Parts: sequence; structure tokens; C-alpha cells
Amino acid sequence: MNVTQLSVFMENKPGHLQGVLKILAEAGINIITLTIAETSDFGILRMVVNKPDGGYEALKEKGYTASLTDVLAIEIDDTPGSLLKAIDTFSRRKLNIEYMYAFTEKRGDRAVMLFRFEDIELAKKALNEEGYSIVKKIDIIGE
Repeated sequence: MNVTQLSVFMENKPGHLQGVLKILAEAGINIITLTIAETSDFGILRMVVNKPDGGYEALKEKGYTASLTDVLAIEIDDTPGSLLKAIDTFSRRKLNIEYMYAFTEKRGDRAVMLFRFEDIELAKKALNEEGYSIVKKIDIIGE
């Protein structure tokens, strides 16, 4: 099972992040992890939340441009070179990473990385062949 990510496009101005966070809080949406990619004028807030559909609907109702996207979460050793080893797996198979970010909570002695691929099923196949543990949605959001 893939992990569903909630993304929000917003202006890069003071107060806009608080507006998004307030809407999510009022809707009872808990943010599990997030990252922000920005330019001088706009940003994309990407989040894994406990109720992605609910967060999406709440933001759309308030006029925000939001989307839901499948991402792939994998466990890697929390040691030097482990991320490089995973990236090598993708490179050998010509899988392009659109973006990635780290999950903020460790799973024992393992780190969790989130990846977005154009072909997520091909990426899952490659990771399974290399022995990586793919983290299920339920393991991240605790449903």
C-alpha cells in the first residue's frame, strides 16, 4: 500500500502557512511529517497526514489549491551510505526521483525516506528485488 501525500500550493508570504495549518487543525487533521519547497513567490507544502482525504476537502473548501499524490516510503539503515545505496538502486534501473524527504520519526534503528516517482510500481518492484522494506500507509499514520 502506498502512502498518500497531501500537497498545498501557496504564496510565499507571511501568514499563508498559518492559514493552512489552522484549516487542518480545525478539521482534526494531524500532520505526521512535512516538507516545504519554495521559490521566491510560491511554495509547495507536502505532508503526510492522518486523514489525507479530509485534509484535501477542508483545504479545497477554503479555496486552496491542493492535491493528493501517492509516494513510496522505504526503510533504510540509519548509517552512512545507506541513502546512497538506495539511490544507486534507482539509478541502475533508470528510475527518476521527482523529489524525496525524510520521515521525521525513526523506526527502531532504521530511518524512513519518502520518494515520489513517475512510475511508483516500477520503483516498488526494484526495491523489493533489492530487499528493501516498503513501509505501509498504516505503519506511518497508525490507522
